[in-house]
Amino acid sequence: MAHLTSLADIVVPAPLPDEDYAISLMDRAFTFHGLKALLGAADVSKAGDRMAALTAADEMTREAARAILSDLTLQHIYDHPLTTADGRIDSIMRVNYDIDREAFETISTLTVGKLKDVLLRAPAAEVRRLGRGLTGVMAAALAKLMDVHELILVARKAKRSARARTLVGAQSTLSSRLQPNHPTDDLSCVSALVYTGLSMGSGDALLGINPSIDTVENVTALLTHLDRLRRETGAPTQICVLAHMKTQMASLQDGAPVEILFQSLAGTERTLTDEFDVTVDLLDEAYHLMATQGPLRETASQFMYFETGQGSELTYAKHEGMDMTTCEALCYGLARRYDPFMVNNVTGFIGPETHLDNVEMILSNLQDHFMGKLMGLPMGMAPCYTMHSDISIEGHQIATELLAAAGANYFMDVFLTVDRMLAYFDTSGHDDQTLREIHNARPAAEYLAWAKTRGIFTETENGTIERGPNWGNPRIFCGSGPEFDRLLERVPAAYGFESAGPRPANHVSREIRANLAIGRQAIAAELDEARLPDLTFRRLKTRASDKQTHLGNPDIGAYLDEECIASLAPEGMDVQVVVSDGLSAEAIHHNIPDLLPILLDGLRAHGLSVGQPILLPFGRVKVAEAVGELLQPKLVISLIGERPGGDARASRSMSAYFAYRLADEESLAKARAYSGNSEMGYEYSVISNIYDGGLPPLEAGSVIAEKAVRILKACAAGNRLETMKASAPREPILSEA
Repeated sequence: MAHLTSLADIVVPAPLPDEDYAISLMDRAFTFHGLKALLGAADVSKAGDRMAALTAADEMTREAARAILSDLTLQHIYDHPLTTADGRIDSIMRVNYDIDREAFETISTLTVGKLKDVLLRAPAAEVRRLGRGLTGVMAAALAKLMDVHELILVARKAKRSARARTLVGAQSTLSSRLQPNHPTDDLSCVSALVYTGLSMGSGDALLGINPSIDTVENVTALLTHLDRLRRETGAPTQICVLAHMKTQMASLQDGAPVEILFQSLAGTERTLTDEFDVTVDLLDEAYHLMATQGPLRETASQFMYFETGQGSELTYAKHEGMDMTTCEALCYGLARRYDPFMVNNVTGFIGPETHLDNVEMILSNLQDHFMGKLMGLPMGMAPCYTMHSDISIEGHQIATELLAAAGANYFMDVFLTVDRMLAYFDTSGHDDQTLREIHNARPAAEYLAWAKTRGIFTETENGTIERGPNWGNPRIFCGSGPEFDRLLERVPAAYGFESAGPRPANHVSREIRANLAIGRQAIAAELDEARLPDLTFRRLKTRASDKQTHLGNPDIGAYLDEECIASLAPEGMDVQVVVSDGLSAEAIHHNIPDLLPILLDGLRAHGLSVGQPILLPFGRVKVAEAVGELLQPKLVISLIGERPGGDARASRSMSAYFAYRLADEESLAKARAYSGNSEMGYEYSVISNIYDGGLPPLEAGSVIAEKAVRILKACAAGNRLETMKASAPREPILSEA
């Protein structure tokens, strides 16, 4: 069990005024005001940093910044903690100073450039020792000086394993997290995808679902189902449902088998608290809960799972003037506090506002993997992409090959690369096995022993692991072929199971690629009011003037333009509905004609007053707050197109976001106390995957209306609403080892 140093006991130097860093290079003078500016200018140019005006203006400026950074000592960086806009050291920066003091003292006088040379020369054990003495900012500074070969070489030395039922990250192994997501958490689909993944040798790191519905009841049901599948198949692995940690904690206290506890992290306190509804104190509480009540407390050495990825702080405009790489490194300093079982990096998941193209995504993933490994974390990687970026499947595959060479502990298994709930693209079971065969790796030892008994793998006389006769045959886990076929009917975008070696058969690949092309087209579609017949809207505008601006800068889609602001006044309705294209106008065209009339009728049938629906092109989720402040309804329901993914039907997926305005003092006080965020003004709930392959629009109208009624009756939304009815704690359960 990790020792969690009290925040008050972590020594952090007092903040110093920003100083100027200057250099003359090739007859040009360069000056950078403050360490944040220097770090930003030293990094490769990325969309998120460009949007925040943190990148160098040109290559010469970048090299000037790198030259200065190379000559700064680690002690100088230590003595200049990066602060918030108001000069405060936030809790995440403070945690980053909880380092191995002895290790730091041995290198404190080295410059960043000298330390880079030391790491390139040092044996693996020394790299791992020195990494324990670094803060996230120091690791970020190193990453900005390293080329691709160096990022791979040092990360490969810093390999770190972690143990639950399986030992993940041992030498010559490559594991995977099996991700059986479904748009509505359909358990038959979950079973089919788990069986398929296990038959391909996936899931030795984790069976982990991202829930569509984040409630204690649903999370408990999913955990129970995964636990049953694990026991029935006999697969030695562990399970997790990637809900908000408050939901998981309530589920654990209600008796659910929360074997590995998940949470997304951010590199600034404002992002972590305001947007993720998490504090360091809550993370500490969750860690202690798992250590004392978690089902694997007597089996696992580690039991926390964190996801990170460059860009969240930038997209929420809460980066405190720090570039994306530095924010990401601070996430790792926070994760290190809890000695996690898994850290998964999902850089590329957000979209073009953070990483526009293949090069930006690939380099960021290599930086992240290097920084996490150097700081002592068991890093898994999910170099991923979305349809609205310029990242391609080829760029994604290049990233995975480089990260496998760098020694990533695990990758994802998203069936045929298509996530059916989150609408993004990641590695598949085919990819994972291909990487094993290219890089001469095998699954975790405990899992491999089981897989050999099922004919999934075989071992030759000379110890080579090969695909066995049952590799890729999920029917071995079912009582009959028809039973699996029945499960398969519930799987969206099931393009086929035929393989060619470790790869999908050509006809399967062709169908995947054709559907990707359809998704790209959906991104380009414009919102057309003529395709919403018999519906009456008042039309407003955001500050985004066109599609390209809207996709590249999400912040401006969260604000109304000045003319609209001047035209609106408080109306005081119970509910205001806003319809926006978001990332898919096609989602609005195909769902709103059926959904909106039912929603409005349902709200009015409950006696709620409803404002005239608003049609808002180029809008983002947070524009609900701009509408709420001007019209002052109790609740804003945003019906918004989600990013296309999966198959042709999934390109029409939309979500309903509920922004509950905390207008009365009692609700405001309760919400702020619950979240730890003293500045929050809204609570959010969401119903996602609304389309004919998920939650059908005719049904969704009623579901959304009922959710709105529940929010207004409870005067709460989001995690606070969903944990209100959590049952009293039971005795902790202990899973079989």
